[in-house]
Amino acid sequence: QVQLVESGGGLVQAGGSLRLSCAASGRSFSNNAMGWFRQAPGKERDLVAAISWDWGSPYYADSVKGRFTISRDRAKNMLYLQMNSLKPEDTAVYYCAADTKPYGTIRSSRTVDYWGQGTQVTVSS
Repeated sequence: QVQLVESGGGLVQAGGSLRLSCAASGRSFSNNAMGWFRQAPGKERDLVAAISWDWGSPYYADSVKGRFTISRDRAKNMLYLQMNSLKPEDTAVYYCAADTKPYGTIRSSRTVDYWGQGTQVTVSS
């Protein structure tokens, strides 16, 4: 049974920081791309950040560049998203995602086979 479980969401004031964690179990994703998506009420689920199978060349949406940092802990099979200088428009449910195929990339939800249940991030002004 493959599972992705997010944690670290919560309520924070604008300008604050949160660190999201994603714990993967059931298989290793050390050779697979992983990423973070977010979805606000009534809107599409959009890619926020992704990291390649070899943890190089991270991708960030324009809206979060310079504020968010994606990282991985290969030994622990974990994925993280450090979010700084948070804005009210960052409010959304954040989802951890993984590609089942090795040596690939994530650029849209169409390539994603595994999803976490999501963690709520709310940024107040």
